[in-house]
Amino acid sequence: MLRFSANLGFLWTELSLPDAIRRAHTAGFEAVECHWPYAVSTEEVRAALEETGLPLLGLNTRKGGREGDFGLAALPDREQEARATIDEAVAYAVAVGASAIHVMAGRATEGEAAETAFAGNLTHACEIAKTNNLTVLIEPINHRDVPGYFLSRVEQAADLVDRVGAANLKIMFDCYHTQITQGDLLGRFTAHRAMIGHVQIAAVPSRAEPDEGEVCFERLLPAMRDDGYEGFFGAEYKPRAGTDAGLGWRDAFSRI
Repeated sequence: MLRFSANLGFLWTELSLPDAIRRAHTAGFEAVECHWPYAVSTEEVRAALEETGLPLLGLNTRKGGREGDFGLAALPDREQEARATIDEAVAYAVAVGASAIHVMAGRATEGEAAETAFAGNLTHACEIAKTNNLTVLIEPINHRDVPGYFLSRVEQAADLVDRVGAANLKIMFDCYHTQITQGDLLGRFTAHRAMIGHVQIAAVPSRAEPDEGEVCFERLLPAMRDDGYEGFFGAEYKPRAGTDAGLGWRDAFSRI
């Protein structure tokens, strides 16, 4: 059976984060994940998670404090800020009982300086995450949505995982981003299966519910499962007309 996580960065955004967690539970999701929860107290989030029994799969490091920031970890001149966001994300994750943090690379030109900065910051993240039994995720993001994002290809992410050499560093395989940048989703998933820690889905190119567009998720997701993936599929899409109105895909996919 396929298992789905509600990404509350896009779903039920009209609700507070604790209430969105409760709504995801009522709607039948088996886990939740989020983007930047830092404005909400850890006590409120943990209470909602404990009330519903839902695991929180992950959260992002902050974007950064300057206009245009979309992460900091691959920016050679901002190591101190980057590590502060990592420390903050780990502390928040531990306080609410989350299982992973996504370290955002940021906008940077590909090159050795950025690669070295990112690898160094990921090493720092993995060391403190290991102490707290957390996974560190990195996510290739397409340049159509985020121009200049440092990490845009699955193979580039795999090279970083090899370079850092930490068992708790994994790839977040976002089908939407990867289809736009590279395609060959199942081939890339299979080739890097051992490095993949989480999978996310959304329609391409609309980023709406995964029941339209050019990716046949009703075939792709069972193939990923049959290839050995046992994790959740993160529903990180932008609803066409409200979250509740568009959940028919989830009910259909859950029967596959």
